Amino acid sequence: MIARLIGKTFVESDGVVILDVNGVGYELLCSQNTIMDFEVQKEKTTAYVYTYIREDLMQLFGFSTRAEKQLFLNLVSVNGVGPKMAIGILSGCQKEQLLQAIDNEDVKFLSKLPKIGKKKAEQIILTLRGKLVIEETVGVGISASSNKKDIISALTHLGFQLNDVETVVSQMPVDIEVQQGVRDGLSQLGAQF
Repeated sequence: MIARLIGKTFVESDGVVILDVNGVGYELLCSQNTIMDFEVQKEKTTAYVYTYIREDLMQLFGFSTRAEKQLFLNLVSVNGVGPKMAIGILSGCQKEQLLQAIDNEDVKFLSKLPKIGKKKAEQIILTLRGKLVIEETVGVGISASSNKKDIISALTHLGFQLNDVETVVSQMPVDIEVQQGVRDGLSQLGAQF
């Protein structure tokens, strides 16, 4: 699986970018937001990649941020939302608008996005509401929500209930380190039992 590529970008056509990595051109399907980011970076672009494989097809989807890739992965986890539809959704609005619409159960807003009808909008809300976190970058390459996800994972693997863990972790500082978060979580969750 290809997870990340660094190279020079060329916008090929609508929604397609060619990323030249040491003379090898990778075709990436991208949202319009990512394409705009890539046009700024052009000479040295970092693309976070999702590799989609079916028996008759292999496609690479590219993202300018880990946050957009994670949002894409959440969207394709919704029943009936494939990779191309997810890219269309990400092209139709800003990440923050999408997260807010899902959180506020704004079916009307989601229904206006490409290829999303009322039923699909409701399905997206039902599947993702309350499960998405805006990834904030703290310092160079440190993802706050990624740290919180690691803390949640560690605490649930220790046997605590997901709902209890999420409540405790949501109150932690955005820039908390994983080890400190696990210690704090154990302290708070242990006190509840």
